[in-house]
Amino acid sequence: MTNKLPATALLLGSLLVAPAARTQKVSADGAMQTFNYLSEQFFSQVYFKFSPTSGTAAGLHQYDAQLEDYSAAAVAREVAALRGFEKKVEAIDPGALDAPVVADREILLNDIRSELLSLEVIRAWEKNPDSYSSGITSSAFVIMERPYAPTDTRLRALVEREKKMPQALLEARKNLKNPARISTEIALEQIDGDVSFFESDVPSAFLNGPDAATDAATKAEFARTNAAVIAALKSYGAWMKTDLLPRSNGDFRLGAETFQKKLAYDEMVDIPLDRLLAIAMSDLRKNQAEFARVAKLVDPAKTPQEVLAELATIHPAPDQLLNAFHGTFDSLIAFIREKQIITIPSDVQPTLEETPPFMRATTFASMDPPGPFETHSAKAYFNVTLPEKGWTAEHVAEHMASFNVGTIVSTSVHEAYPGHYIQFLWTPRFGSTIRKLLGANTNIEGWAHYCEQMMLDQGYAAAPAGATPEHVRQARLIRLGQIQDALLRDARFVNSIKLHTGEGEPGGKWTVEQAEEFFVKEGYQSPAVAEVETKRGTGDPTYLYYTLGKLEIMKLREDVKAKQGAAFNLQSFHDDFMRQGFAPIKVIRKAMLGNDSPVL
Repeated sequence: MTNKLPATALLLGSLLVAPAARTQKVSADGAMQTFNYLSEQFFSQVYFKFSPTSGTAAGLHQYDAQLEDYSAAAVAREVAALRGFEKKVEAIDPGALDAPVVADREILLNDIRSELLSLEVIRAWEKNPDSYSSGITSSAFVIMERPYAPTDTRLRALVEREKKMPQALLEARKNLKNPARISTEIALEQIDGDVSFFESDVPSAFLNGPDAATDAATKAEFARTNAAVIAALKSYGAWMKTDLLPRSNGDFRLGAETFQKKLAYDEMVDIPLDRLLAIAMSDLRKNQAEFARVAKLVDPAKTPQEVLAELATIHPAPDQLLNAFHGTFDSLIAFIREKQIITIPSDVQPTLEETPPFMRATTFASMDPPGPFETHSAKAYFNVTLPEKGWTAEHVAEHMASFNVGTIVSTSVHEAYPGHYIQFLWTPRFGSTIRKLLGANTNIEGWAHYCEQMMLDQGYAAAPAGATPEHVRQARLIRLGQIQDALLRDARFVNSIKLHTGEGEPGGKWTVEQAEEFFVKEGYQSPAVAEVETKRGTGDPTYLYYTLGKLEIMKLREDVKAKQGAAFNLQSFHDDFMRQGFAPIKVIRKAMLGNDSPVL
């Protein structure tokens, strides 16, 4: 899941409240009303105005015919709008607000400041060529993937978006200034998938099957706009290869100061880098020791690395991978209910499908739920990246090693039960629009990663007393897969800090090659996974949020348990956590503990 989660009938209008517009302190009597109006206006005048694709994803289909303006002038307008709202929200005295709204005010301010940091300092719009090609592909995909309206209606909206897509790729050529070579390589790696998506997937979705579009004029116009997008993407790919790549000599690294600011704005974490790195390495070593212990139980005659190599071969055939994931759902649901792990708000299960092409270079699995305000299509999609046609047998084997008998379980837990999918099912119960839309990944990904260990700790997939040796072995292999996934996230934690800040390294630099080697040797991953994970880390700088969030949640659980004593109940704890929405753990700690004690 991303930080931009999706919004509703909060878009009540565009009248600004006079006191806020003057950037003077708002009186206590009007503070609550002023904040509510300002937050509503922020989403309509900034959040969705500059990101209509997020509007579609949120279920607000008045944005369907619009496309992001990728021009430098639009970036300048967005910066100005963000600065204006920052001043207006700052003018509201938090002392005049109720406690949950005080937290919402802080979440909103941090979101504004994070976006300003991205646009003015990180400047991905000048450095990330994939944000344009994959960006427009995503804009088509969110209209295509869900039948929230009749096919003809959605196709007309797509045609309007497609009319603007060639211009977006022209703006890319104007904006991109010396990206890092790896950033251009990632864009080139994904461009063929983007082209294929418009050549095959989009026409098939709208023109084939019982629900195919019927309006002849719209179909004819789609043929023209879709052909233009395909031609523009091919031209963009050729331009990247011959023009941009040779001059892609920039640096993807954020640097320590920007990295810490991003972490503070996105996650409300201000822990110094050296301590963060020490936390990461400590958790890595703990998981390595546990892996060695369990591996010895699996086969005392083998080293942990030899057991890992064996584990990598125990996976389904590629064409059975989706079925293997689906086969875990019923047992996970039954276990959650039997052990009273968390309330499951719905019996509807997610739909498994292949990962969309514009996401395949940097992800193995993901959950794609409908937006919080989608009223006509409730399907959530569990995406799994299958091996590509044309891959060598060795490449396929390395890729499938990520879906061994253990990691299939931990990935199902992470993405579906009780991870991302359950959190999505709780969304209608979140207390405010801000809690539904502005998410901290230490909460979202931290929760899903926390669940991987928590479910096994509670006994899921454990061998019962008197089990056969093969059943016992299977349970141990599943635990090894969970630990391997934990080591993957530990390696992300370390590499995110080292790649972008050089913390603890001579000369203050950590190379892509060192990062890949770390994933293999210390994170127990295959070379293919190491390459994908390192590429992701260059563009997702704070993807340490998995382990960081997991550790924050585990500490919160222990602190709540210490406070409640014998009255502590795991399901109550998890339900209370869910009710807080996607807020940073710091906010949730204050709500559940009543204090500002450290997150770690």
